[in-house]
Amino acid sequence: MNTILFDLDGTLLPMDLEGFLDTYEKALKSRLEHAGFDADLIWQAIWQGMAAMLENEGMLTNEDMFLKTFDSIVGEKSRRVQREIEKFYQRDFSVARLNTQPTPYAEQTISMLKRKGYTVVLATNPVFPAVATEQRIRWAGLEPKDFAVITTYENTCYTKPNLNYYRRLLRELNRTPDDCLMVGNDVDEDMCVVKMGMDTFLIKDCLINRSGRDISDFKQGSWQAFAEYAESLPSLKNYGFRR
Repeated sequence: MNTILFDLDGTLLPMDLEGFLDTYEKALKSRLEHAGFDADLIWQAIWQGMAAMLENEGMLTNEDMFLKTFDSIVGEKSRRVQREIEKFYQRDFSVARLNTQPTPYAEQTISMLKRKGYTVVLATNPVFPAVATEQRIRWAGLEPKDFAVITTYENTCYTKPNLNYYRRLLRELNRTPDDCLMVGNDVDEDMCVVKMGMDTFLIKDCLINRSGRDISDFKQGSWQAFAEYAESLPSLKNYGFRR
């Protein structure tokens, strides 16, 4: 094993997910209303665009799937609305940071794994644009440059828990499931990789288990437990593994 895939929201960035989404909705609607748009209609368009991304089977990027649906609902004002949403991400999105609880273990563990020679990947569900993903990375005390690959809605054409999301990512990395460990907090979206033969670690600080699955077979624990597990991993520097 030479590559560690990390989820972001609830994993590298512990958060109150419901609070995050509520703050995100209120802040975005406020900007849209101030700009003279129908905020409720646009919020509906965003969620239907999200649903379209979750059904994406690889013919288009997630961004194109989202915009196709978004445009069909918002109509001729769509480009103007999109520009306003871009301003929101640049200027107002940071208010949602109040619902996050960054942990020092994230930065410490990522740094340690890289020193040991592991490839570190941000395998976050790619339903946000890069500008929003990079902000959340920084809220976690990390930088985009810390990761060999970051999945965003611009560069990906599947979403979790579709295993094609992971297959495509592994092809990009030139890795096999045996090369990788997936670290996440969502049983359905992150631990699904066991079906591919990939190893996993379930971080339980912000556990999501919508279907109430039995999790006893997964490596699991708190962030501290994962940090200790990562510390126990061997250094790859002297073994000539692919980087």
